[in-house]
Amino acid sequence: MSPSMIAPVVEEENKKYQKGVKHLCDNGVTKVPAKYILPEPDRPIFTKSDKLIKPKQNLKLPLIDFAELHGPNRPHVLQTIAESCKTYGFFQVVNHGMEGDVSRNMIEVCKRFFELPYEVRSKYMSSDMSAPVRYGTSFNQIKDNVFCWRDFLKLYAHPLPDYLPYWPSSPSDFRSLAATYAKDTKEMFEIMVKAIIESLEIDGDDEAVEELEEGSQLMVVNCYPPCPEPELTLGMPPHSDYGFLTLLLQDDVEGLQILHRDEWVTVDPIPGSFVVNVGDHLEIFSNGRYKSVLHRVLVNSTKPRISVASLHSFPLTSVVKPSPKLVDELNPPQYMDTDFPTFLQYVSSREPKWKNFLESRKIHHIR
Repeated sequence: MSPSMIAPVVEEENKKYQKGVKHLCDNGVTKVPAKYILPEPDRPIFTKSDKLIKPKQNLKLPLIDFAELHGPNRPHVLQTIAESCKTYGFFQVVNHGMEGDVSRNMIEVCKRFFELPYEVRSKYMSSDMSAPVRYGTSFNQIKDNVFCWRDFLKLYAHPLPDYLPYWPSSPSDFRSLAATYAKDTKEMFEIMVKAIIESLEIDGDDEAVEELEEGSQLMVVNCYPPCPEPELTLGMPPHSDYGFLTLLLQDDVEGLQILHRDEWVTVDPIPGSFVVNVGDHLEIFSNGRYKSVLHRVLVNSTKPRISVASLHSFPLTSVVKPSPKLVDELNPPQYMDTDFPTFLQYVSSREPKWKNFLESRKIHHIR
């Protein structure tokens, strides 16, 4: 076949992959297409029997009893939060007060969204990273050389009245259920951020708290369909989260892994809990005291997986920099000031990998 004949075929293949993995699965894919096959060093390690080789037991993240933040045990909880943010970059929250129906309904209505015909879902496809609603696939489908086994729906959520009219109107109860969930996670974040700042032993930083309370909220619904050859690909590649804190709701299918002591370990999903992780903005704000940690997502051959990440940070117009209260002669700033346009320009110009954006903002002091 001549090059002039090959080009249209390749273009048509790429168009097919732009429609997402749910579309592929709905059309009966039985092997992982080459577009999704990772180089061998980047693949998850499987045995021939399709069982993941993993540590003797899954990682049990530190548990934070949210209710105890409101009682006499608060100092101990704050100490646990501080240790978790330094050691793991992650912790798990239980007794958070969100009604069980709210989280269950959110998972359920998101499943129903991804079960809609492709023609309905595709109405929300956009390459505009600042669009109020964006349906897409992979990690960054414009720049990814190898696609990952994931479709997503991204919803800007604060201020909610500004964005709600753009959200999907199908399923018919999507907006009402997702809006309730967005409000409840925002309230949880506001309580959590006060605890985070208090755990940094910053006294009276009301300005940062107020700015974060009025800040951005982006909800990312992730859909990971069953994969015929899960040893060849990932649901999401290793990355850190851009933002201050992420509150992650999962169904009961495991898949989240974090890089802990140079090993990939699977996080045990606890029903009804939230996984909370440090974002790049919190690492910058804490001047490196708290670390955003690399994480990735595995897929499996039998069960679909749904997760909902609520990413919270400063307003999109803010400049993010180390807290002045954590900078002095002995502790100079470790990061350059940054903002949302700088981040967008960075990720729009290259394939995002690992913690490259955060690394690009580091200041290397000569001693």
